Amino acid sequence: MSFSPQSKVWIYQSDREFSDQEVQQLQKQLDEFTEQWKAHGHQLQAKAEIRYNYFIVFIVDETAAGATGCSIDASVRVIKGLELQYSVDLFNRFNMAYKVDDKVNVVNKEDFETLISIKNITPESTVFNNMVQTLDEYENKWEVPFKDSWHQKVFADLL
Repeated sequence: MSFSPQSKVWIYQSDREFSDQEVQQLQKQLDEFTEQWKAHGHQLQAKAEIRYNYFIVFIVDETAAGATGCSIDASVRVIKGLELQYSVDLFNRFNMAYKVDDKVNVVNKEDFETLISIKNITPESTVFNNMVQTLDEYENKWEVPFKDSWHQKVFADLL
């Protein structure tokens, strides 16, 4: 499937790493959902992927049919069900993800601030911008150096 660079993207970050077995189960469940995901009776051109065993990403190419409030609600219900099934938190926006030596780490905001203060996270550290909204942004602005992200503005006083 080919997706427009302007395809809509939603990213849900887990508060813990999924095991490889969980990733296989999750991917199957997500594939089943996206294969039948509709908006006002129209099939959405959609896919879901799991990145780094932490991130669930939905992508919808709205050139064929656009996601609607009801279809977005359906995806949120799926994510809430996965939270219960796997005992994870996928909606806590105060958890921060960063990468060290290709390993993703997720910590709460307070621990993230401490890591910045003690220079374990620097302007060059890779962080994840889960607020990207399009496939183009996801591919080019999701994993970025701290200095080029919204994190720089929020945590500037700690550098």
